[in-house]
Parts: sequence; C-alpha cells; structure tokens
Amino acid sequence: MGPQERLAVIQRCVVREMARLGQVFRLDGEVVRGPGTTAVAVREHPGDDGAGHVDLGFVLQLGRADAPVVWDCAAGLGKTEEEKLANAVKMWATTTASVLVELAEGRGVHADHPDLPELPGWRAVQGPAAVFGFGNEHLAGWLAENRVLPALAPALRAELTGPGPVGVKLFLGGKAGDDVAEVRVGGEVSEAASAALRALDWPRGERLCWARLFVLLTAERTAPEQTAPTGAVAPAPMRAPAPAAARPRGLFARWREARRAGR
Repeated sequence: MGPQERLAVIQRCVVREMARLGQVFRLDGEVVRGPGTTAVAVREHPGDDGAGHVDLGFVLQLGRADAPVVWDCAAGLGKTEEEKLANAVKMWATTTASVLVELAEGRGVHADHPDLPELPGWRAVQGPAAVFGFGNEHLAGWLAENRVLPALAPALRAELTGPGPVGVKLFLGGKAGDDVAEVRVGGEVSEAASAALRALDWPRGERLCWARLFVLLTAERTAPEQTAPTGAVAPAPMRAPAPAAARPRGLFARWREARRAGR
C-alpha cells in the first residue's frame, strides 16, 4: 500500500471514529477538518513496513502558525494492512481523541477530570484505558481501582517545563518476567516516570496482556488554546519514512513478535 493510499485509509477511519465520539469531521486535503478550528493531521510513521502504525496530530486551532497540536502514535493488529490501520485509528480514538474532545466540551462524557493535588498548578483530562490480551480483566480492574497518575507525579513534575497542553501516554503490560512500562511526555520517553510505572504493583500474569492510556495536562494559569503544547510541531502531510534503522524497535513490535511466537 502506497503512502497516498495509506493516507486515504487513515483519513476515512478518522472520520468514522470521530463520528462515534459525536464529532463531524470531513476530508479537507491533507487534514481531516472538525468542528470550529479543530482538525486531525496525519504523517507517515517511519519504517512502518505495513505494521499498522499511525501518527496522528490533533490540531486545536487550524490556521495558526503556532497552533497547538497534540501528536500521538498508535498501532493495530489485523490480517490486512487496512485492518491494521483501522484498528490503530480506533485505538487512538478510544484513548487519545476522547481526551481532546473532552477538553473542548468539558462535560465529563468522554474522559475524566481527576483531581491532581500532586501536580499543583496543573489540570488533567484522563481518557479511558484500552486493555487487550489474555486475562485483561485483571489489569483493567487494577487500573480502575488505582490512581496511577498521582503515583507518577514526582517523576512527571520535572518534565513539565512549559504551560502545555502536554500529552502523557502510558503503556504497560507483558507478563511475569517479561513486562514493559513506558511513559511518554510530549512524545518523548521519560525514564524516571517509566521506572515509577514499572515499580507499581499492577498484575503480571502468565500470558501477555497490555494497557494503554492517555492524559492531557494543561497549566491552570493559561488557557490551552493560547499556547503550543510541549513537543508540538506544525501539522505535516504524510511523507516518505525515515530508514528503519534510524528508529528503535517499539514496544508494540515486541508484543506483536511475542504473539506470533505464541508466547
């Protein structure tokens, strides 16, 4: 599947998934335009090789050179490349787009607004966790009963250098003896927050199970639409991927390989 065909598939999936969140989005050239000044931009995932990765940027104020854009990547499984891309967009919509929609609406319908006294001066919008794999009810139950973000607050505090909005993505799971915990702040891995996440007592079973969740932090002193998010860049169309060797092997690749090996 070529870049333009991939772009078309991803854009169609974005329109469909945003509709499920009650949002009307439509194709408009290289972006998918939404209500008001919102839009979703797509860029090619480097070294994807049909693995079903997508890089999506939620634009808060389309048309501004310094428009806040919250980028996130997701991956999906499937028998065909189109099915993989569709599942990746669905994963992004469930965990990340729901947070951005809630940021705009503020009704508590699509995501939560947890109190976060451990990060004074910051407000949080936390989306639902996507839990998948074997015995996922155990990990899902633990996430529902435990406040993960406050436990990571000491490690996150040093990463919050700008007014935001700042995207924080958590990915955890695996199995006993082969677990993975990663926290990305503004798209960059936070070693301290990742170590704090791994130290928590979330259940490690005998078979593979994973969870992904997304949190958006905004400084209380500044409205999110007035500033660019940490790590944000201007929306860009899909482009030729960088050489695969230039990109480290991701967590999802490890999971996919383990599934294929029957681990």
